[in-house]
Amino acid sequence: MTRIVCVQLAPRVGELDANHRQIVSTIAETRADILVLPELATSGYVFESAAEAAECAIPPDDPKIGEWAAAINGDSVVVCGYAERGPEGVLYNSAVLLDSTGILASYRKTHLWDREKLFFAPGSQPPPVVATRFGRIAVMVCYDLEFPEYTRRVALDGADLIAVPTNWPEVARPEGERPPEVVIAQAAARVNRVAIACCDRSGTERGQRWTEGTTIVSDDGWIAATAGPDGRAEWDADLVSARDKNISTRNHLFGDRRTDLYGLSR
Repeated sequence: MTRIVCVQLAPRVGELDANHRQIVSTIAETRADILVLPELATSGYVFESAAEAAECAIPPDDPKIGEWAAAINGDSVVVCGYAERGPEGVLYNSAVLLDSTGILASYRKTHLWDREKLFFAPGSQPPPVVATRFGRIAVMVCYDLEFPEYTRRVALDGADLIAVPTNWPEVARPEGERPPEVVIAQAAARVNRVAIACCDRSGTERGQRWTEGTTIVSDDGWIAATAGPDGRAEWDADLVSARDKNISTRNHLFGDRRTDLYGLSR
């Protein structure tokens, strides 16, 4: 079994050193095979200006990311969101997948939400699907998950788990209902038979309340774990079993598709 853990953090805008220490200590103290941390965990989210966002961004080769890798326990892997300073100062809302040797894959969020478009450029590459000793992991960031073409793409590319650093702004919902982002994750997991681990953030930032909706969804679309009072969600998963896409003796999730009718090439 593979232990997946999501840990909610409450980064503060502009406090890079404090946010970094929180990331390092969480990595060092968490016993997990796969650890997922929130979107923009290094920087906070509610920027007041492009200049402030730029001050909060770091390049992929920043020593801080090397310190994350050094803090990893054994063969574990970590997914963490950060504000990336790319070539020529272009900013991206990014995430890295890393192990103790360093970065295994990087991803730049392609679907930017609301005011993110004022600060970040959208990524131009699809989510990577990386083979690890625990299974094949795809990385997305927050709003990316709401596009069914995207989750289907990584499922077709062989993902066993979609790891999703998120910052979900709190929205109104009927009493007793789950956050809409969780419902979307459940649907994506079920129609693709792939597990999804969404790690939200916590706290209130510059008046913005967060859902604190960290959720791990099993490959059958049901909730496997949600964050408890300590902000952690944990699930022991059999990720490889989901590679069997047969859902009845006569039905295969991918084989039954009618791409000739969808106007899609894959």
